[in-house]
Amino acid sequence: MTQHQRLLIIDFGSQVTQLIARRLRELNIYCEIHPFNAVDDAFLRDFAPQAVILSGGPGSVPAEGSPRAPALVWSLGVPLLGICYGQQLMMDALGGKVESGLHAEYGRAFVQPATGHTADGIFAGLFDGGQEEVWMSHGDRVTKIADGFEVIGISPNAPFAIVADETRNFYGVQFHPEVHHTPNGKRLLENFTRLAGFTGDWTMASYRGEAIRKIREQVGDKRVICGLSGGVDSSVAAVLIHEAIGDQLTCVFVDHGLLRLNEAEEVVTMFRDNYNIPLIHADESEMFLGALEGVTDPEVKRKTIGKLFIDVFQKYANEIEGAEFLAQGTLYPDVIESVSFAGGPSVTIKSHHNVGGLPEKMGLKLVEPLRELFKDEVRALGTELGLPAKFIGRHPFPGPGLAIRCPGEVTREKLDILRQADAVFIDQIRKHGLYDDIWQAFVAILPVRTVGVMGDGRTYDFACALRAVTSVDGMTADYYPFTHQFLGETATRIINEVKGINRCTYDITSKPPGTIEWE
Repeated sequence: MTQHQRLLIIDFGSQVTQLIARRLRELNIYCEIHPFNAVDDAFLRDFAPQAVILSGGPGSVPAEGSPRAPALVWSLGVPLLGICYGQQLMMDALGGKVESGLHAEYGRAFVQPATGHTADGIFAGLFDGGQEEVWMSHGDRVTKIADGFEVIGISPNAPFAIVADETRNFYGVQFHPEVHHTPNGKRLLENFTRLAGFTGDWTMASYRGEAIRKIREQVGDKRVICGLSGGVDSSVAAVLIHEAIGDQLTCVFVDHGLLRLNEAEEVVTMFRDNYNIPLIHADESEMFLGALEGVTDPEVKRKTIGKLFIDVFQKYANEIEGAEFLAQGTLYPDVIESVSFAGGPSVTIKSHHNVGGLPEKMGLKLVEPLRELFKDEVRALGTELGLPAKFIGRHPFPGPGLAIRCPGEVTREKLDILRQADAVFIDQIRKHGLYDDIWQAFVAILPVRTVGVMGDGRTYDFACALRAVTSVDGMTADYYPFTHQFLGETATRIINEVKGINRCTYDITSKPPGTIEWE
């Protein structure tokens, strides 16, 4: 990507660092995220960024051994933007002061312009209503700004919420402009990139060409097997890789017994009808369900499934002469929740089947052309590749399938009940014309039985939870605001049509603090 204007994001461990990159990509800005401990003076000289953004992070600047940026970053002569921890780090490094203590500020806050300052430059278009709604998440705060800086904005608990040294084009904000909860955050980032001279020369078309070149370089004349689920991610990965290497690709669709109602038949038919790519339908449901018998811990479930996926792919790879690579549709949200991106310091939330449990000597090398993309970028790439709309518009479905929608032990009885309930829920959503408004929707069967009454008789059956969320990137999500009429109608249908469920609830937890899936 050296032919593009490049922005460097130095990652100090924030769970939402990649959202900075996503906002920039929406502006057609090419950027890369690298952890602070991989960025030294030699790296900076080689990368030659046109601008640098310092991310937030869980560390405390005053603490001994806290993450730092290389000294050269302050003398590169390019615009700098420090976000939250990045702002505090900038102030500390340049002669200001940061203190820990009773300075915490989490959630929504309002920043007002400091006396005598107008909204121009990087802050153009802000404060039109006299204040800006922002999202705060910090336990420390700046108590003295560095020489050359001015206070641009203040909040009730952050007297230096926005600071700037406009001579050097150094800026610091205590809030997170990258999250959707800061409504004008994208405008601030856009102003920053314009000030840095970015013209927006990176698109999905250019990504497509670069990814194809990289795949060809990596694979050479060897063969690749691709784990195909029929979802957006694996479908786009398969078509992209097929465009790069043609018949060197074989897709393997693994039926692990944890799919939704009729999903195996639909996926195989859909893919074979649309693409002339060799496809193996591997029914391994008995092996997966047997391995999950008695397992209740969510992490053990995920890692068990991940290991079995690799075993299955290895088995079929051994039958394909010259197969040396395993292709997966791994996305960045999978990576950031499983292990910090590129070795950075962010905290692990949960393992994902396609990034956790990989044996060190699996015998296959990974091809993951979507690893740094968000879901909406994958859909844009799918459109660029000409995939049918029915592929691109499908709701996400996790690799571990229904196993992580069965809190507690996974049994065949619970899976059968869950498939039926899920089918009714999705049918309701489609009938009401809501499918495309929702990021993801599903039913979870709860590890509890409840008393009910049906036809003057007592029942003692499972309870279930309906889950539907809106999101842009999968990193944050809000519950979908169904009407009570819809929820009542759906609950009635599930209880009447699905034997084994006598109670329905609706999950209204956002992400964070929850995750989209239940496990």
